[in-house]
Amino acid sequence: MIKTCIGNFIFSIFAVFLTAAINPANGQVPQGKAQHSNRKEIQAKKNAFITAELGLTPEEAAAFIPLSEELEKKKFETNLQCRKLSRGLKHKSNLSNDDYEKVIQVCLDVKMKEAQLEKDYYEKFSKILSPEKLYKYRAAELKFARSLFGSKKK
Repeated sequence: MIKTCIGNFIFSIFAVFLTAAINPANGQVPQGKAQHSNRKEIQAKKNAFITAELGLTPEEAAAFIPLSEELEKKKFETNLQCRKLSRGLKHKSNLSNDDYEKVIQVCLDVKMKEAQLEKDYYEKFSKILSPEKLYKYRAAELKFARSLFGSKKK
């Protein structure tokens, strides 16, 4: 249970970084074409990694990869409100318990929506991939995130 929660947390953080395409050289979000290019490059590497790790056939990859990208995008968009409210707290002074409670509730709602999205997409994924490959999918995503951020954990 704890490993699943930690894995979900790591995956959520990874998705935020991947989708935002943060430039590691200066911590700034690149603008325009550079941001789009960097995000596309990372996504292409991730897709190749997932395809190899799961041993996807070309047909499976052609059906699965667009769905997994769609899920990632929807989760990122769903989490946007929580991230905005959390950042907003940093710029306010004299915060009340109600302010904190609002952000906590919104973020909990977001997690519930993300869980529902995952469930919905896993049903779609199961029409494309075997249970073994579905099981390996999450581990492969975490492995890619660790390799991207240089973590040596296995």
